[in-house]
Parts: sequence; structure tokens; C-alpha cells
Amino acid sequence: MKRVFSSYNNVLAHHFRNLLEAEGIETEVRNQMLSSAMGELPPVECQAEVWVIHDADEARAIGVLRRPAPTGPDWACDGCGERSGPQFTQCWKCGVGRR
Repeated sequence: MKRVFSSYNNVLAHHFRNLLEAEGIETEVRNQMLSSAMGELPPVECQAEVWVIHDADEARAIGVLRRPAPTGPDWACDGCGERSGPQFTQCWKCGVGRR
């Protein structure tokens, strides 16, 4: 197992885990409950950490995490007309996929 990300922000750690899992990379989040122990433990030891299960996935995982966020114009859903940002591939309102 290899650690590919750590942060004091649990939400961000889980977001990155979700990005990796969507790419088929098996992961595990560790230390997510240690923030309450800061002060008793060194702060650096209390960060949430994202680990890849298979060592061979480390380079691909780092590549996924370094991808720039999607840019471009907002788009309108073909199903309901709802406007969404470029980072979304599916309408949050009706579930129709972006074309």
C-alpha cells in the first residue's frame, strides 16, 4: 500500500478517494478520526490519508489527483434545461447525462 494524499480536511480526502475509485483504483482512507487527538499527538500524525491498495497503482493515482479541474462554459441539460458547471457530467435535477 502507498500513501498518495494527506490533509487536515476530511472532506477533501474523501473527495480524492472518490476520484480514484471512479478510475478503478482501490483505496483506503486512514486517520480520519484523529483530528480530535491533535495536541496529544503531533498534528502531522493526525491528517486524513488516502492510500492506494496496490503499489502498482501509485503513479496512476498521482496522475489522477494532479489533473486540472474541467474548465469551459456552463451547459444546459437537454432534459430539463437546468444549467450546470463544466465539471458536471450529469444533471443534478433530472439525471440526464451531458451531451
